[in-house]
Amino acid sequence: MSLRDRRIQYETTGLDRHSLCDNPIEQWHIWYADAVEAGIVEPNAMIVATTGIDEIPDARVVLARGVDDRGIVFYTNYISDKSEQLERHASAAAVFAWLDLHRQVRVRGLVEKVSAAQSEDYFASRPRESQIGAWASPQSQVIANRAFLDQRVTEYSEKFANEPVPCPPTWGGWRLLPVQFEFWQGRPNRLHDRFRYTLAKAGHSWSIERLAP
Repeated sequence: MSLRDRRIQYETTGLDRHSLCDNPIEQWHIWYADAVEAGIVEPNAMIVATTGIDEIPDARVVLARGVDDRGIVFYTNYISDKSEQLERHASAAAVFAWLDLHRQVRVRGLVEKVSAAQSEDYFASRPRESQIGAWASPQSQVIANRAFLDQRVTEYSEKFANEPVPCPPTWGGWRLLPVQFEFWQGRPNRLHDRFRYTLAKAGHSWSIERLAP
């Protein structure tokens, strides 16, 4: 089947305003729980889009590690491309795509680094192999071959052989501070349900609007 002719008919139950929470974070947690229950692989995976240094949009998949009223947190190397981009343009967009449920959630907002204490606390919870990997990988930099990376893993494994692996000074978290959410539910004939939450300027309440599909 060609790409042009590939189609899936969405037969899922619709989304109405009265079924939505007034707070998009609460609504996100309901949909996330549904994704977990449905056995979605990596239900906390999200595509994060940033503005490249060349002003061309850039995007990649990362894992959300915290979602609350303060925002959405993910962790990375602070010398990575995404971190350099966020340093220059402190805003981002994210998409959670739960395709098996015919759902997606779009998020837009500003970004900030989480505290060093929070980054260190999360780093300490990671598997030791992942901790070593954070030290070994000069993320986003060009490397000669896989052997270079394997050698660095060996070096840091030996360096921290008899002690806990500390959080690298160039590693930590970013928090997306949402100003807008969109909840999308697939419907038959591409007449999908879309609801947009927009944060009031005072920053304490959300307006909700239905969008055409």
